[in-house]
Amino acid sequence: MSKIELKNIDKFYGDNHVLRNINLTIDDGDFMTLLGPSGCGKTTTLRVISGLEKPQNGIMLMDGKTIINAEEAFYESPSKRNLNLVFQSYALWPHMTTFENVAFGLKIKRLPKHEVAERVMSALHKMRIEEYRDRYPNELSGGQQQRVAIARAIATSPKLLLLDEPLSNLDARLRIDMRAELKRLHRETGTTIIYVTHDQVEALTMSTKIALFKEGEIAQVATPLELYTNPIDLAAADFIGNPRINFIDATAVFNGSELLVKSELGEYKYVKEKMKLDEEIPLNQSFTCVLGIRPEMVEIETEDTGRDHSVAATVYASQPAGSETLVTLTVGNAEFLAIQIGLNDYEINQKVHAVLHPSRMNVYNKATGRLIKFASAKRIK
Repeated sequence: MSKIELKNIDKFYGDNHVLRNINLTIDDGDFMTLLGPSGCGKTTTLRVISGLEKPQNGIMLMDGKTIINAEEAFYESPSKRNLNLVFQSYALWPHMTTFENVAFGLKIKRLPKHEVAERVMSALHKMRIEEYRDRYPNELSGGQQQRVAIARAIATSPKLLLLDEPLSNLDARLRIDMRAELKRLHRETGTTIIYVTHDQVEALTMSTKIALFKEGEIAQVATPLELYTNPIDLAAADFIGNPRINFIDATAVFNGSELLVKSELGEYKYVKEKMKLDEEIPLNQSFTCVLGIRPEMVEIETEDTGRDHSVAATVYASQPAGSETLVTLTVGNAEFLAIQIGLNDYEINQKVHAVLHPSRMNVYNKATGRLIKFASAKRIK
């Protein structure tokens, strides 16, 4: 296990500034996912940590020891960082069996044969592939090859395990299985893991913390629940969640103690304790804002039952999808999506009532794009 600290890391490729003042702490035992779209800097950050790239500015500490000090041109050798990297392409030796592939790093360390055998079998057991110990890579499925690559990485008991989009070459069903295996592996070993992906489902389901990257900068670092519930800005909110979050234009006034929000879906009041007061918020004057409403936070009723924050709506489209139904609703000029559990049959232009939950809404200042009102993470009964 290992604690990693990145301080003021900058990386350039020629005139291209790919990492911009990266500051990130990865605590001992964390499963930290670096999440973001292609080209945002997440893989470059991983390569800096591994030693495959040298930043032009910044410091990196591992358990308090200096690993990188760019100002002094000091870069600790990758072989001395006590970490292993699992590549997207698996990188297995084709002429070696599963056992021999996993044993490769241990033999380089010149460990006794009996210890090599014990460690290899322990790693194979953790990844549930003991039965494939004598098979060659071309005799294994993609999922099995990925398990071998991870077994090889953990066999040497590294302080730090780096994984660069390891599931991207697997089909959807295998990705689900491997997510479960990686989460179980982290819990069993306690190894600090840094995981790179553009897949938000992988990030949300496996991580203890997520660093969301945008254009070479870290936009937000949070737990999966906090990142999903309270994205720091409109871009983060739009990126996190599938289906995407609903954005509803509104106006607001903040009088110093309460925020009054008016939209086509209704009027809502929020006390300042629910607000992010370190953000720019106009005082005692109307300003434009955006409501962020997750589709699963919208309930649909076919009759008006008199519930609070119920608004008359019209069904624009209905998409039954097996375990859930996606329903597009309109209220005036506002259009938004609702998710209903199970198969539900709604007719186009059917009149319904949408029940909203103001405490679960985010409010963003439209001018700055920044979050100004937190959503509650409490489960709705």
